[in-house]
Amino acid sequence: MTTDPTSANTGPPEDSPSGAASNARNARRAAQALAFDRIGARYDEAFPHKQEQLAAGEWLAVRLEPGSRVLDVGCGTGMPTARQLVDAGLRVTGIDISAGMLDLARAAVPEASFHQADVMDLDATWGRFDGVVAFFSLLMLPRQQIMAALRLLHSLLTPAGLLMLAMVEADLDDVELPFLGSPVRLTGYPHDQLRAVVEATGFEVVEQRHRTYAPEHEDTPPETQQFLYCRRGTQAAPSRSNIT
Repeated sequence: MTTDPTSANTGPPEDSPSGAASNARNARRAAQALAFDRIGARYDEAFPHKQEQLAAGEWLAVRLEPGSRVLDVGCGTGMPTARQLVDAGLRVTGIDISAGMLDLARAAVPEASFHQADVMDLDATWGRFDGVVAFFSLLMLPRQQIMAALRLLHSLLTPAGLLMLAMVEADLDDVELPFLGSPVRLTGYPHDQLRAVVEATGFEVVEQRHRTYAPEHEDTPPETQQFLYCRRGTQAAPSRSNIT
């Protein structure tokens, strides 16, 4: 589920990072990667029931032709999503900044291609994708970076491409919280605001679902999960937006 958070409130704009901003981003990436290296397989143990995530994956799979390319952003252990999509005949590329998570993913889904990479480092050299899944990965970014990540993913999708996005409903921006025994920085939106953010970055929200989820881990409180089923809009995503 991991991606790299960077500061939303300090430094220059994201399209012209200074050396200091770059150093800060690298330091935070390393801290986040270390946290999820430590969490490892305990993530799936704490979140064993993923019916809504599986339903979203199925919605995507039945709308794509066999052999279509899908990008799994913050693939984690590869379970259940990369496994589900590969079994549906899709070509899956997974990215995560945690080497430990990627080791688990490669063992669980050897048919997929996994890379240690940050969502904000993606560019046109990765090619175009017919679908993107980002299940509980963009919440690791501050709001400013979530907007940038969504615009980037919009640019990597084919014209009829689909995005499946999952976030935890909360009104917070880049706040450090304990997660399975490790400190991580998390961001959330109220459900109406999340939809507005996604639409502002060029996507059409086809469906939005909510589910209250109680993790198995005693230190992780119940949460409201949001699932957005999205289609790439016909117009390019705007470079800036007043919505944050």
